[in-house]
Parts: sequence; structure tokens; C-alpha cells
Amino acid sequence: MKILIVDDEQAIADTLLYALSANGFEADSCMLGGEAINRAASGDYALVVLDVGLPDMNGFDVCREVRRSSNVPILFLTARTEEVDRIVGLELGADDYVSKPFSPRELVSRVRAILRRARSHEPENTPSDTPAPAFQVDREGLRIACKGQWLNLTRYETLLLICLLEHPGRVYSRAALMDKVWTDAEETVDRTVDTHIKTLRAKLRAALSGKDPIVTHRGLGYSIDL
Repeated sequence: MKILIVDDEQAIADTLLYALSANGFEADSCMLGGEAINRAASGDYALVVLDVGLPDMNGFDVCREVRRSSNVPILFLTARTEEVDRIVGLELGADDYVSKPFSPRELVSRVRAILRRARSHEPENTPSDTPAPAFQVDREGLRIACKGQWLNLTRYETLLLICLLEHPGRVYSRAALMDKVWTDAEETVDRTVDTHIKTLRAKLRAALSGKDPIVTHRGLGYSIDL
């Protein structure tokens, strides 16, 4: 498990390198967003710890560029705690968000949790004469398979889909989804739900040959039709 740390504060990078190495991870670091984009695209890293404030470009822009070619998990690390920053980070596809100052132990714990959710996108073998269910939920690993293939979802996309799958056909309001899915987020807004529904739909269409199982109930919310 190789981790990329992107932070222009050498003291912080060194602290994270030590904490991750002490917990069995291989890690290295860089200070510039442009270099981070190239490294993330190499496929050599299992996770990126990304600072928002970088010398050459905004960390959000780095995340946006990385997401064009890679679904590598991204953990934002930043001194900026405004609500809009948290929302933007999550909407861009970040898997978690940690504000400075932080506990290295907590960050390592979050890294482990993200990696558990992102592990192995290859499902266990299913006998060829047994049709796989449309969706298989691994709650312990926080991952979901669709037609026998693990979906490459972010943390909140996974939690959102699990919520909808618990009661197919049930209409969840945006407020209900925020309460059930974003339980650890200090603040969210309606557009956060809509944005994650949009990205989740795109991934489900790709896995279901164009079919969209998520139903929009105008003025009410969302449900899933199996």
C-alpha cells in the first residue's frame, strides 16, 4: 500500500511519512500539484493525501484533474474549514476531509478505513451456472458489486447506494439522505446529495449497460428501482 502525500509544508509531510511508515505503509511526498497529477496518473499509489493550499495550483483543481483519469482515493488535508470548502471537496470526489491541526493517529486511521473500502475491485468467483444478483453489498468492507463486478465508488457514493438499496422503491427526501449518509459531516446542503446522485448514476449506467435504476421523484427525493 503506497501513499502519496502532497503538501508544501515539509514538517507536515515528514510527520505523515513517519506516521504512515510506522503503521506499515510505504509513502513518499511531493510539494506541487502538477507533479501530484502526474504521479497519481501512474497508478503507483493506493491513496493520495492532498493539501488544498499548494504553491502552483489549488488542491481542488488537482483533485479535478486526477478524477479525469483515476479513481484513486483522495483524502483532503487542509487548514481551510469553511463549509463551502468541505462541500466542494466532497463534490469533486474526495473520500474524506481532515482539517489542520490534526492527529497523525487519526489520519492513519482514516487512511486505513478508506483503503478498506477501496480494496480489490475484483469480486470473489461466482459459479457460472448461478446468476449473480444485480447488487451485492459487503457492509464490512463498505463496497458494492453490480452484476458480479465491484463498483469503483467513493465513500459517500457507496453509503448513498446502500441506503437506497435497503428499501427498493422507497422515496428518500434529500434531508433524509443527508441524515443517513452524511452523519459525520458537520454541514451539508441539498446540492451535495444531487451531485452524488449524478455521479452515482453515471457509474451505475456504465455497469448496467445504460440502465438507470435511480428514480427522481420531483419535489420529493429519490428511490431505486430494481
